[in-house]
Amino acid sequence: MNRRTFIAGTGVALAGAAGTATQAAATTDDKQSFIFVHGAWHSSTHWNEVAERLVAMGHQAFAIDLPGSGLNAAYPQSYLRNDFAAFATEPSPVANIGLADYANAVTAQVEQMAEHGKVTLVGHSMGGLTITRVAEAVPHLLRRLVYVAAYVPVDLASANDYSQLPENQTSISGGIVVADPVATGAVRINPRNGDPEYLERGRQALYNDLTTEDYLKFAVAFNPDLPVRVGIEDARGTVQRWGNVPRMFIRTTEDHTVPLALQDRMIREADTATPRNKFVVRSLPSSHSPFASMPDRLVTALVQR
Repeated sequence: MNRRTFIAGTGVALAGAAGTATQAAATTDDKQSFIFVHGAWHSSTHWNEVAERLVAMGHQAFAIDLPGSGLNAAYPQSYLRNDFAAFATEPSPVANIGLADYANAVTAQVEQMAEHGKVTLVGHSMGGLTITRVAEAVPHLLRRLVYVAAYVPVDLASANDYSQLPENQTSISGGIVVADPVATGAVRINPRNGDPEYLERGRQALYNDLTTEDYLKFAVAFNPDLPVRVGIEDARGTVQRWGNVPRMFIRTTEDHTVPLALQDRMIREADTATPRNKFVVRSLPSSHSPFASMPDRLVTALVQR
């Protein structure tokens, strides 16, 4: 099993689990099929609350585990032994995974779900790189691309290139990296590190609008390694294919990982490249992770036209 699925029509129990979802049930014409692509260190699990709400409204929602993540994860042996000294240098078992592997996995799921209509593809953070690649492969199968505080390279090639820009200088996510990416082949964090100072750095970087207790509920499902290749490979789309798919950008205004200035730069670049197909822009007063801190408001943004 390489992914988790949440299919519409699962009944009253799931509808109740959605709590105070702000949208009424979707009409037949408004129903959408969503695929969620997680970002660095995350997995399909982190989209549960959003997916439950969408399903309760009559949509289909599917959250994928990318290769090397979630149920597909491969862990350094030192991490499993809690040998954190060795963990700082052990090569990553996912180091050979690249953007093509991510895109192929998501494209296969898009092709399956698109048998019942076009798909809305949602990418969070580094997941934006993948959904752009998928749009290059199968633009005709996509209803819309949604970038949630996500990388969308246009003028520069990679997420790493954008991380060097002045607009990214207020990002603090580098403070949770625990190993040399050149030595390990991965951008590595340590979700098992119980040091309160380290945990607080992670909360501030990724979930700064959650309490520590609530943050830890999400952090326990983190994967330690993001393959370096994903961040340095060319993730640009072409105007002819990616550029013709309708798209939305959900800005996260209190983001300490992908700063708002960087989000806005990427929006401007994309709109300049495709002036006849500009982003629909929504803003949430959230951290980098609105799926955790404000799932109702994120769902409302996702279903808006």
